[in-house]
Amino acid sequence: MAEENINKTENNSNKGKESKNPLSSLTGGDGKKPKFNFYWIYGILAVIFIGFQFMNTGEGAKKAGWGELKQMLENKEVEKLVLVNKETAEIYIKPDLLITEKYKDVKGQTVFGQKMPQYYYNVASADKFVERVEEVQQNNTDPIYVENEVRHDWTGEIFAWILPILIIVGIWFFFMRSMSRGGGGAGGQIFNIGKSKAQIYDKKTSVNISFKDVAGLEEAKVEITEIVDFLKTPDKFTKLGGKIPKGVLLVGPPGTGKTLLAKSVAGEAHVPFYSISGSDFVEMFVGVGASRVRDLFKQAKEKSPSIIFIDEIDAIGRARGKNPMTGANDERENTLNQLLTEMDGFTPNSGVIILAATNRADILDKALMRAGRFDRQIFVELPDLKERKEIFKVHMKPLTLDDSVNLDYLAKQTPGFSGADIANVCNESALIAARQNNEKILPEDFMNAIDRIIGGLEKKNKLISPSEKKTVAFHEAGHASISWLLEHAHPLVKVTIVPRGKSLGAAWYLPDERMITTTDQLLDEMTATLGGRAAEEVVFGKISTGALNDLEKVTKQAYAMVAYYGLSKEVGNLSFYDSSGQQEYAFNKPFSEKTNEIIDKEIRELVDTAYKRAVDILTENKEGLTKLANKLLEKEVIFSDDLEAVFGKRPWSESVNIRNKNQIELEQKDIPEEDNKDEKKTKSDVKEKNLDEDKSASEDIKEEKPNED
Repeated sequence: MAEENINKTENNSNKGKESKNPLSSLTGGDGKKPKFNFYWIYGILAVIFIGFQFMNTGEGAKKAGWGELKQMLENKEVEKLVLVNKETAEIYIKPDLLITEKYKDVKGQTVFGQKMPQYYYNVASADKFVERVEEVQQNNTDPIYVENEVRHDWTGEIFAWILPILIIVGIWFFFMRSMSRGGGGAGGQIFNIGKSKAQIYDKKTSVNISFKDVAGLEEAKVEITEIVDFLKTPDKFTKLGGKIPKGVLLVGPPGTGKTLLAKSVAGEAHVPFYSISGSDFVEMFVGVGASRVRDLFKQAKEKSPSIIFIDEIDAIGRARGKNPMTGANDERENTLNQLLTEMDGFTPNSGVIILAATNRADILDKALMRAGRFDRQIFVELPDLKERKEIFKVHMKPLTLDDSVNLDYLAKQTPGFSGADIANVCNESALIAARQNNEKILPEDFMNAIDRIIGGLEKKNKLISPSEKKTVAFHEAGHASISWLLEHAHPLVKVTIVPRGKSLGAAWYLPDERMITTTDQLLDEMTATLGGRAAEEVVFGKISTGALNDLEKVTKQAYAMVAYYGLSKEVGNLSFYDSSGQQEYAFNKPFSEKTNEIIDKEIRELVDTAYKRAVDILTENKEGLTKLANKLLEKEVIFSDDLEAVFGKRPWSESVNIRNKNQIELEQKDIPEEDNKDEKKTKSDVKEKNLDEDKSASEDIKEEKPNED
């Protein structure tokens, strides 16, 4: 920035000097000779054609009327009279008379050695003009006869033919440049459409992102750091006979930081870094993609050692011949074939490392994934608790935070969040705080940001009838009750019946971050998920459509248990899961119709068993369910301590209270004394409890997807 400001100051100081120089506009303003432009030739040719157009035979001659011409003929002053194309009569005066006073205004002119006329007369009818000239000269002994001459206006005829063609070509150029301008770079012009659109980052255009700016992803950073070391000190690795890896593929869910890792490599490597998206290779013209691949690798080899980063490589790296609807995409496959050849073909590709990123590694071509092309695959997974805390630290640096904001607490509140989601939470919390005119960002602002990102915008003004509100309250209370009473179900942290987005209610739970799940854990989770519909049947004796999302989740979970995980006795230890991702293109199922019937039967039995279990649990605890639903109707939002007051402490784990001390004290002041007698002791126990002291609770808090009505 300092250099840019100095340059701007120098330019401003030189403006006065440049304006005084009359040649500054011709020399480019900086004293240097202007660069040659091919369009200058077009301009010169156009000027020449226009000059020929105006340089006709009548130029310089004066217009004469019939009276003047008649007088000239009678006085025998005309040397020659030429009728051109039966339209214009050219009048040539005798040379000895041009020096007289009468003709001092006209002079004898010659163009390219040809004598030009002094006057001209526009003829309406050629035959009548000849007759009138002969009548005037009847008494002359030496009359002047009219000479007829046919002349071609070659310039005009050429323009008549060429101008429409030039207009058509110009329009074509305009449209083609407009189509290609969106890609920028070298491909912005029609003649460079086969050139690479990659953006290059080198010493002149440095990237300010380094490995320090990438929080978490410690294992991935170790692998990426080695790539930088390969480029900086290759002798360290090659002296033992090793070879530098040719390609590294970053694989992971969206928002986990794959592109950010690539930017950090560009900032750390200090070598030419070519960045391009996979879709930039694909064009409507045949052969353009392969041409751009060739040009990209040609540029990279010329500046080796260098790095090529291809973002979203699945745009061109999809497995060949796997499109069942329209057949193979020849242009995309040609681009992929060229990429395979450049990465590891007959011509050696030394000094160039290919870095690519995708979240669909399952659909990539096997030839692209083999060793020798992408030697390494780095899996960039969703961050765990520790990594989420580090990511929060990075995104909180520019924020003005209150001292009460707890990083550990926020990290536990956001299980399953990617780095992009956490960045969105921090930004949204700042916007919420600014909307409320707060000078600092409070913990409540972060909570509201998390709720809004997961559940949608809160709609307090949405009109809901009392009967619907009561149904939603018992529905959410059913989820909360069963999740609290079952050992392996996720305990509730917060539940609300305030509409958010498309949902009428939402609940936040505290799940364990486990790598494997047992059958008992899955069955308890299914039972808790069906607790909402079970509560409606137990209390009202009828069910509603509010359990749509619950039924969808339970059905998919039961199908996975039977068809994927082999947790069904009837199906046995079989799995019909396809890790390659190609089964979705198949028209037939990987199992027979008889097996399909068994799978359907097992899924139904699993769901029915979980639902019956939920009904039985809520029937036994109907009093607590009713008390919890009434409290939810009254407050609209309840927390884990409210469930603890109704059902008691969970014997399997401690509850987690996400409210701070001030919130609990304010709520206790608002509750009447007679309504608070039974809950005084319980709330006093919870009052001094802090989330950081809850060592036995799980590390993450996850929100159950809202129920849709």
